[in-house]
Amino acid sequence: MSAADTTTPAKVPPPRQAPPPAVPKAPRRRRTSGGGAVPWALLAPCLLILALVMGYPLVRLVTLSFQKFGQSQLWGFQPAESVGFDNFGKVLGDSEFWAVVVRTIVFAVGSVVFTMVIGMLIALLLQRVSGWVKTLINIALVASWGMPIIVATTVFKWLFDSDYGVFNALLSKLPGVDMIGHNWFASGPQGLAVIMLLVVWGAVPFVVITLSAGLTQVPSELEEAARLDGAGAWGVFRYVTLPVLKPIVVMLTTLSVIWDMGVFPQVFVMRGGHPEAEFQLLTTYSYDRAFVVNDYAQGSAIALLTVLLLLGVVAVYMRQMLQIGEVE
Repeated sequence: MSAADTTTPAKVPPPRQAPPPAVPKAPRRRRTSGGGAVPWALLAPCLLILALVMGYPLVRLVTLSFQKFGQSQLWGFQPAESVGFDNFGKVLGDSEFWAVVVRTIVFAVGSVVFTMVIGMLIALLLQRVSGWVKTLINIALVASWGMPIIVATTVFKWLFDSDYGVFNALLSKLPGVDMIGHNWFASGPQGLAVIMLLVVWGAVPFVVITLSAGLTQVPSELEEAARLDGAGAWGVFRYVTLPVLKPIVVMLTTLSVIWDMGVFPQVFVMRGGHPEAEFQLLTTYSYDRAFVVNDYAQGSAIALLTVLLLLGVVAVYMRQMLQIGEVE
């Protein structure tokens, strides 16, 4: 063995790796002074208008509901007196008030159910017609939606007139049906059914247009996969279409409840400005107490109770939307 073989080879140091290129630091944005005040400055005009249009009437409504305020106080002959919760006690202890509350809830629920069902059916049918038919139907929906409430109420009042009503004449053409001279407003349930039909007729276009926009977001691949798995039309709608539309349906339902519980001009105009007791809803009942009986305090108390009832509906809506957000 030679000396060269016994010599330990020298270790060669590993080559140095070039350091990674330094990432240039993003320049820091300087905080402008008063940056947090800019959004509030932009919102200030809107908040001011809301405070003037809604804030003052609401504060005045709450104030009147805790006072004794009638015609004498209105004309300044007597000062307004604070009575605490006496107005609410009188209202809540009145059986007529609870009858009006039940009637209003039944009316609102019926209107909302019919509006959502009819609106959903029309929106689904619009997805299956040709383009020009869909355009014509949308034009008709927008035209009916844009019709003023007073005009629509007058038209419905003529359609259901006992002497010259077109609806009675059409029903009388059916075999064995004689509706000539029938007065639809002789009883509260029939008259409210006509008013409910008017409310549904005016609310359906908005629901149809909104749901039609939502149906464009339903993935066609999911619907086709559901059909391949053996789901029928109802199964596709229940397990594919409806879950996608759930946020829109919840929003439309809540808005419809608020609008239908606040129905006033339809009832007021249909009954010639003097709704009978069996036609009274919360809005007309509050109006009668304030401007017919001239008890503005009790009218304000009824209106405030109506607002609290609607706030309960809004709370349910917010809870549903939060649950939908957590699922997503």
